[in-house]
This record gives sequence, structure tokens and C-alpha cells, in this order.
Amino acid sequence: MCDFALHAQERMKLESNSPESEIVNRKSKIPLPCYTLTNYLIAVMKRIFLVLFTLTGLLLTVSPVRVFAQQTQEQLGAQYYNNRELDKALATFEPLFNQNPSQFNYIYYVNTLLELKEYDKAEKVIKKQQKLNPEDPRFQVDLGYLNIAQGDIAKGRKIYENCLKDLKADKMQIYNLTNAFSNRRETDYMIRTYLRGRELLKDPAAFAFELAYTYETLGSTELMIDEYVNLLKSTPEQMSMVQNRLQAWLSDDVDNSKNDTYRSVLLKKSQEKPDEILYNELLLWHSIQQKDFPFALIQAKALDRRYGENGQRIFDLAALCVSNESLAAAIDGYKYIIRKNADNELVMRSRIELINTEFRLYKNTYSSDKSQLLLMKEDYEKLLNELGKTAFTIPLILNLAHLQAFYLAETDQAIDLLLQAISIPNVLLPEQAQCKLELADIYLFSGDQWEATLLYSQVEKSFKNEPLGHEAKFRNAKLSFYICEFEWARAQLDILKAATSKLIANDALDLSLTISDNIEEDSLTEPLCMYAKADLLEFRNLDNDALTVLDSIIAKYPMHSIDDNVLFKKAEINTKNGKFETAAALYNEIIEKYPYDLLADDSMFNLAGLYENQLNDKGKAMQLYEKILTQFPGSLYVVDARKRFRALRNDYVN
Repeated sequence: MCDFALHAQERMKLESNSPESEIVNRKSKIPLPCYTLTNYLIAVMKRIFLVLFTLTGLLLTVSPVRVFAQQTQEQLGAQYYNNRELDKALATFEPLFNQNPSQFNYIYYVNTLLELKEYDKAEKVIKKQQKLNPEDPRFQVDLGYLNIAQGDIAKGRKIYENCLKDLKADKMQIYNLTNAFSNRRETDYMIRTYLRGRELLKDPAAFAFELAYTYETLGSTELMIDEYVNLLKSTPEQMSMVQNRLQAWLSDDVDNSKNDTYRSVLLKKSQEKPDEILYNELLLWHSIQQKDFPFALIQAKALDRRYGENGQRIFDLAALCVSNESLAAAIDGYKYIIRKNADNELVMRSRIELINTEFRLYKNTYSSDKSQLLLMKEDYEKLLNELGKTAFTIPLILNLAHLQAFYLAETDQAIDLLLQAISIPNVLLPEQAQCKLELADIYLFSGDQWEATLLYSQVEKSFKNEPLGHEAKFRNAKLSFYICEFEWARAQLDILKAATSKLIANDALDLSLTISDNIEEDSLTEPLCMYAKADLLEFRNLDNDALTVLDSIIAKYPMHSIDDNVLFKKAEINTKNGKFETAAALYNEIIEKYPYDLLADDSMFNLAGLYENQLNDKGKAMQLYEKILTQFPGSLYVVDARKRFRALRNDYVN
């Protein structure tokens, strides 16, 4: 309520207690004469017009210029106060307050008096406002603060205690008192007010969000979490709001101390109170934010068992693990669902995703064990025979075809399998398009570029403004790059830079830059064309031929801008073939010779991965991950590098 309305209320109270008001009240009890209805309505209308006329006159007497001038003076006074020009602030706010004792003018006027140590005058002003607003606890707090400012701390604290003692079970009054304590930076009394209000309202979750935020500002992580859990017990639908608040808090964490504390506090709480499942919910959410998927899976399993779920939560998390290359965790999740055997359809989907993820893990380990591939193919065919070729088994068919074509040289069988899949009745168009994309890749792999581009174009046309269409457009642009049609490829890639899929946009940007950076001013394209040819040979698993072409580029065009790309491609091919030491030397060469080029951070991240996973030098891997954080703070690899660095440093203790 505005100050004018409050003052009007006070005047009405004073008038109602005057002798004249008693006469009016007594007269009002006398029975009215028997007016006719018409006469009565006329009398009422006259009174309404009289009131409106009076109010209009009052409004007209308040000049807009005068109001604007007052607002300008208030702004000027606030500027004086903020600039510590206290004498000028006092000279501005004293007449303003006398003219209009609003809360804004009051606060600046009293604070200026307090800072100038004009305590007597400040006391009179506070008591005047208190008299006008006897139910507002803010002025009582200001009196307490005044005593503390004068050195009488005991008296000031006693006034504060009385404020708490006199507090009523009224939310507005509770908020007013906490705001008053907040203005005087009495955080302890703020907290006590909220807790006292909770008792008065007999609501154990009242003010939980406000208390959590207050504890957050104080760095009291455990108490903050307690309040959020308290809130969620009462209103579980507030989980998204709590997560948003926690995300904002945790994101401002340069040294990761907040995340560490949050995790350790929740772990301790979950161990102390194993029946309080909310701790697991908050740990699961945080683990996903931190991309600590093995630990997230532990929490998800606990929730699945506690709630008697069917495994859907685990399945969704496993899919997230796959998309983040945490494949071992994903495999663990799928196996858990299969063992649980609670939902038959989910078990079948898990069996499909399990074998697909195991194949993906095999590819990532750069193994050359053909016997393992043949066993995997056998598992694929066995499962496909059991489940049949249906819309449901399209993901199984896609991976089996990829295994046959790219790893076992069974291209004809793979093409036949995908053609069968495309003709399966009731297959959804997106799944059919996925089969066409895989089929196009296999045609390109076998050297049939014409069939490949036709299929890419079909999918692009059918899904023009969708991620599938963008993927098809990118693969078609890559095909144009392979055959040295650079201008056409670049035109398509430039369109894809704005794709909704971040991954496609980044890939398009990288390839576009490769073209732009390596076409010379005289339009000499031979070095880039040779590189594109090597790239296609590597795609077709003709790795030795690709390396020969790459070596010839360096021999024929020494000191060319494409040299770092050539070294990077050679490193990738050697990694793929298990020659990890050679690959490491090539990545090191890029880092040393081209520290400011686009591939420097890519090389450092890949090199760190080699030391961590293949060369068994965790210390060297840690050094490289840390270098990414310090030397390439804007790199796309920063998040993953920090995660890997902290994991190697054993920051995560389950």
C-alpha cells in the first residue's frame, strides 16, 4: 500500500475517535426518512458527483511539473548519498521528507542523519514514522540500529529481540521484519525472523526458499541444502525451480569448491539418512551436470529400487551416457535393466542398445581383433533372428550393416540388409531416412559416389529444416569436398553453420575453414585436393594409400598452410591403427609448430586422451588437460578437459 493511502487510513482512524465523529455515528443510526426510490437514487448520485468533483480538483492542484521536479530532486539526493556527499544529501532529503514522508525519502534521510551522527534528529524522524505506522516493524528495527550506532549495543539488541517477540502470524509482517533486518545487514536476525515466522504459521516448510538463499550467501552449503530438501518435501513440484537456483549458484565456481562441497554434503546426508530419497535425486541431478555418469548411475539405480520403477530412468540415463561417450556406464545400465527384467519391451530395447554400445566401445578402443568382430556379428545376427526385421529392430540393423561393410568387407550383404530395412512396412520416415544415410555411406565406401549423393539428396529434401536433413546436407557437402568441388561444398557448409544441431554446425564450420584457409589467392587447389583425396581414402579404410598421399603433400608443398591438417590426419590414421606412439609424436609436432592454429587444442585434447587411455601415463594426461584449461579457455574441450583432469586427480570420491 502506498504512503498516501496509509496516511489516509491513519487520518480516518483519528477522525473516527473524535467527538464530532461520535455525533455523526449516532446520527447515522437514526432511521432514514421514507424517500421514494427515485429520490434516494438522485441523492446517491449527487454524493458521487460531489466526491468525483472534489477528487478532480485535488488532482488538478498537483502540478505534473511539481511531481517531476520532486522525482528529479530525489534522484539527485540519492546520487549525492551514493557519492558520499552527505551534507548535500541532507540538504536535499530534509525538505523532501518534510514535504512527502515516503519510504524512499525516509530511508535516505535517516541513513544520511545516521552517517552524519545526528542521532537526536534521526530518532525524532524514526519515531514520527513509527507513530504513523504502528504495525510496521521496520521503524522499531531502525530504533534498535540507532542505539547500536550510538554504542549502546545491549539496548539495540533488546529492541531487536522485542521485534521477534512481538511478531505476529502474518506473512507480510514477517517479510517486513526480515527486510528491515536485511537493510541493516543483520543476517542472523533475518534467519531468526524466518524461523520464528515458521513457528507462528505452524508451517515447517515456510520461507524455505528464502532461508536457502540466505544460507547460500553465507556459504552455509549444508543448511542451504537442508532448506531445499525441506521445501521439496512439502512441494515436490518445485524441483525444477530448486535445480535452476542450484545451477546458477554452482555455475559461479572458478575453483570447483562449491561443486565439491555440494557433492560431499549430499553424500554425507544420504548416508546419515538413507530413507530420505531426495538426497539421491539431488545427487543424480548434480552428477549429470558434472558429467560424472558412473556415479549418476549409482544414484539412478538407488532411485529405481526405492520407487519400484521399471527401469525407464536407467534406460534414459544410459542413452545420455552413450551420447557423452561414457560407454562403460551405459553398458552397466543396460545390463541392469536386462537383469531386472521388469518390462519386456524395455528389456528388448536394452538388449539392442547394449550390443550397439559394445560395438561403439570396440571402435573407440582401436582394437584390430577380427575374432572379436566376428563374435559380435554372430551376436547381432542371433538377436535379429530372434526379434525379426521390424521397425523395432531398425537400430540393430543399422549397426549390423555398418559392422559388415566398414569392418568385415561384407559390403553386398550390408547393402542388401539395408534395402530390406527400407522396405519394412510401417517404418517411420525418420528411421527409414537413417537407413538411407547409412546405405549412402556404404555406397561411398565402396566407391559409388553417384548412388551416395542421390540418397543424401533424398533425405535432405524430405527433412529440409530438420536435423536429419542437416545431417544429409553435411554428408553431401563432405562428398563434394572429397571430389574437390570446393566452392559448392563451401556454399552448403556456410548454410549449415546456422543449423540447430550444434554438432552439425561445428563440423560444418571446421570443414568450411579447412577449405577457406587452404585455397591460395591464385586459386591453386591441388594441395587441398590431394588432402581431400587422402580423407576419402581414410574413410574407405584404405589407410596406407591415404598416408602415402599425405606424405606426398608435405614433400611437394613444404611450408604450405595445409601442413597442420596433414599432420592431424596422419595422427588420426595412426591412432586408428593402434600406432599410438607415432600418433603422439604427430600431435606434439602440431602443438610445437602451430600453437596458435585451429588444430592446436584438438591436438592437445587427443594427445591427452592417448596418454590417459592407450599410453598409460596419467600424469602426462593431467598436465595436458590442465594446459587446455589455461592456454585454451575458449576451447570446446574445456568442459571435458576439466572433467577428465578432476577424475585423474581423484576429486570424485564415492
